[in-house]
Amino acid sequence: MAYFVTGGTGFIGRFLIDNLLKRKGSIHVLVRKDSLKKFEALAKQRGWDRKRVLPVTGEMTEARCGLSAAQLRALSGKVRHFFHLAAIYDMAASAESMRAANVEGTRNALELAAALDAGCFHHVSSIAAAGLYPGVFREDMFEEAEGLDDPYLRTKHESEGLVRAEKRIKWRIYRPGMVVGHSQTGEIDKIDGPYYFFTFLKKLRQALPPWMPMLGIEGGRVNIVPVDFVADAIDHIAHKPRLDGHCFHLTDPEPLRVGEVLNVFARAGHAPEMSMRIDARMFAFVPGSVRMAVGGLPPVRRFMTMLLRDFRIPKEVLKFITYPTRFDNREAERALKGSGIAVPRLEDYAWRLWDYWERHLDPDLFIDRSLKGKVKGKVVVITGGSSGIGLATAEKVAAAGATTVIVARGEEELFKARDAMKAAGGKVFAYTADLSDMADCDRLVATVLEEHGHVDILINNAGRSIRRSIELSYDRFHDFERTMQLNYFGSLRLIMGFLPSMTQRRKGHIINISSIGVLANSPRFSAYVASKAALDAFSRCAQGELSGKGISFTTINMPLVKTPMIAPTKVYESVPTLTPDEAADLVVKGIIEKPSRIATRLGIFAAVVNALAPKAYEAVMSTAFELFPDSAAAKGDKKALRDEAPSQEQIAFAALMRGVHW
Repeated sequence: MAYFVTGGTGFIGRFLIDNLLKRKGSIHVLVRKDSLKKFEALAKQRGWDRKRVLPVTGEMTEARCGLSAAQLRALSGKVRHFFHLAAIYDMAASAESMRAANVEGTRNALELAAALDAGCFHHVSSIAAAGLYPGVFREDMFEEAEGLDDPYLRTKHESEGLVRAEKRIKWRIYRPGMVVGHSQTGEIDKIDGPYYFFTFLKKLRQALPPWMPMLGIEGGRVNIVPVDFVADAIDHIAHKPRLDGHCFHLTDPEPLRVGEVLNVFARAGHAPEMSMRIDARMFAFVPGSVRMAVGGLPPVRRFMTMLLRDFRIPKEVLKFITYPTRFDNREAERALKGSGIAVPRLEDYAWRLWDYWERHLDPDLFIDRSLKGKVKGKVVVITGGSSGIGLATAEKVAAAGATTVIVARGEEELFKARDAMKAAGGKVFAYTADLSDMADCDRLVATVLEEHGHVDILINNAGRSIRRSIELSYDRFHDFERTMQLNYFGSLRLIMGFLPSMTQRRKGHIINISSIGVLANSPRFSAYVASKAALDAFSRCAQGELSGKGISFTTINMPLVKTPMIAPTKVYESVPTLTPDEAADLVVKGIIEKPSRIATRLGIFAAVVNALAPKAYEAVMSTAFELFPDSAAAKGDKKALRDEAPSQEQIAFAALMRGVHW
C-alpha cells in the first residue's frame, strides 16, 4: 500500500506524515523542485524514514501536478490513499494566487489522483468553505454557504465543490477549524488566526500590570483546534471503512467567543484580561452604509491602518471578530468514537502555544535590535553631548558607527569629549552653541546641514532644571523664561530647522528627553515640568502631521538621573537614581524601536492615578511637597547648603517613589 500527499511539508501535512509512518506502506510527497532542500531538512528534523518517505518532484499549478509520464507509470495503481493538503491558508494573499493554489491546484490534484487510479481522494478543506453562514452549518451542507465575497472563503468553497463533483474516484472531505499549534509542544510554523493578536497582548503586558481590568469586545464564536487533533482525526477517519462521500467537521463542539479566547491567551501570557466585554453585535443597528462611510473617512482609515500595522494584525482578520457560524460535527464524532481522539480544552494548552510563539515566532525576535543596525552611517545630532546623558549616548552611538554630532555650550569640555571618542575610533564632530539663543540655533542648523548634508536623528537632550517652590519664585519670573527658552524654544528651533530636509527625504527621527515629572506633575518643578510638557505637546501634535511623511517622534519621560544638573539638590545624593549610562540605554531603546513614548511604569501609573482619582493624587503630591522642603540652593543659603542632609523619612519616601522628581 502507498500513500500520496500534497502539502506534506506544510504544517498539517508534516504531522499527518508522522502518523502515516506508524502504518505500513511508502509515502510519496509532492515537492517542488526548488523545495527539495526544504524537504530534506524537514525530513531530517522530524526523523522520517527516508526509505519510506519519498519526494516526488512536481508543481501544483501544472496539469496532473507536473508529474512526468514515467512518474505516472511508476505510481499508477499503487496509491490507495491520496491526501490533498496543498493550499494557501493566508487570508492576506492575493486573489490570483489563492485561485491558482486552492482551486486550480485542487483540479490538478484530482486529475493526478484519477490518473494514478488512487483508492480514495482525501481533501483537507476548511470551515472557510461555509463562508459567513449565519447559524449552524452541518457536515452535509455545502450550497447553503453565504458571504463568499472574500477570496479566501470563495476559493476554499470552490475547491471543495470540485471534489464533490468528482465521479472518477472516491473521496472524503475534512473541514478543520482554525488550526493552531500542537497541544503538547506548542509547535507551529507561522503566525495565523489568534496568533495575530499576541503582539497586542504582549504590548498590554509591557504597559500595564496583569491585574489591571480592561475593556474589550465579545465577538462571535471562533472554532480553534490544535494541529495534532486534526492530523490524528484525518489519519483515523481516512482508514475507517464505508465513509466515502462524507464530510467531517474537525471542530470544537464548544467553541469560545473571541473575547474569551483573547482572555485565555492573556492569562497564558500574563497580560491584563478584558474584564468587561462589549458584544460587537450591539452595533448592528447602525446601517451598513453608515459604517462603511465612517470607515472610509481618510482619518479613520489612516488611524486603523496605523493601529493594525503597529499590532501586526491584517485588516482581513477583523471580519471574523463577529464570526456568525457554528459547526455541527456529529459525523466526525461518530467516526472518532472509541478512538480517544478529541479536541482538548484551549485553557489546558494555551500556555504552550504562547510559550512557543514567544520563543520562536514573536516578530520582535526578528527585528535588528543592534544599535549598529540602526545608526551605522547615519548622522546623529545630540545636544548636551559633552556630559551626562548626552555624552553617554554619544559614546554608544559613535561606537555603533554613526556620524556623531555633539553640541554643547562649553568648548573645553565638548572638545575633550569629541577627542576621546575619536581616539576610540568614532566619527565625531563637535559644535559649540548656546541653544537658548535662537540665532545661535539657526547658525548651528545651517552649519550641520552644510557640512553633513542632512540629519537622520536629532536627540534634544540639552536642558535646564530648576527645583524651587512657587512661593520662592514670585520675584524670579526669569526662572520660567530661561527654562522655557532652553528646554522648549531651543529644542523647537532645532526641530524646525532640521525638519524641512527630513520631510524632503521622507525619513527622520526626533527624540526629546523629557521628564517623569511631566507624568507625575511633581511639586517644586513647575518651571521645569511646564517647559518639558510644552515640548511633549508639540511632539504629539507634530507626530499626527508628519508620521505620513516618514518622520518619527519619541518622547522619553526620563526618571531621575545622577548628572551635574541635579547636584545642587543634596537630597538626591541619598535617593535612587539612574546612572547616565543607564539613561543612555533608554535613548538607545528609543533609537532602535522608535516608540512614541518611553516611560517607567511608575510614571505611567502616576498619570493613570491622576486621571482616575485626581484628588487622591493631589493629596500624595501635597504630602511629598511638605516632606521635601526647598533645598538650601533654592533658598540661596550657601551656609545651609554645606550642612544640608536628607532625613530618614525623606530617604524612605523617595525610595518608595523611585525616580520621581520631587
